[in-house]
Amino acid sequence: MLWIFWLLIALVAVVLIALFIYYNRFAVLSNRIDNSLSQIDVQLKRRADLIPNLIETVKGYAKHEAGIMKEVTDARKALVGAKDLVKKVKADGVLENALGRLFAIAENYPNLKANENFSKLQEELASTEDKVAYSRQYYNDSILSYNTLCTTLPGKFFAGMYGRKEKEYIKIAPAERENIKVKF
Repeated sequence: MLWIFWLLIALVAVVLIALFIYYNRFAVLSNRIDNSLSQIDVQLKRRADLIPNLIETVKGYAKHEAGIMKEVTDARKALVGAKDLVKKVKADGVLENALGRLFAIAENYPNLKANENFSKLQEELASTEDKVAYSRQYYNDSILSYNTLCTTLPGKFFAGMYGRKEKEYIKIAPAERENIKVKF
């Protein structure tokens, strides 16, 4: 009879340990997702902060290109004002498009291309783009780990018990998936 008692104690201990382990795993992965989303915000904010300096540098050389300046400024405002992930990703795509046109215009101004401030700002933006891409990848990798835990056994059982559901990946817009057409 005594062995049944100890077997029951061991079984309860194993169940309690599993409850704690899975609760903590979900908490760690959720925190990692929140942190990676925050890192994306940091990099998008950094890029948005660089844009006014870039525009001021370009304005001195390309005064008659006011339309693109306004477009970049409006796109920046939309990105800074976006409140959720979907709106941020959409605003970021619009901003990337506008910046691409701004840099294309810069090609028409050799003095601007040679300007040290413009070159440094371009390098900063390129570096920030790499950091944004890395942050997005880290976010999606964190989502993968979390979703895997939510959908595999015994994690699926604990996810249901703790009310955890799968989370969404960052998705790119269909227009960004199209092949770029290069014309000569």
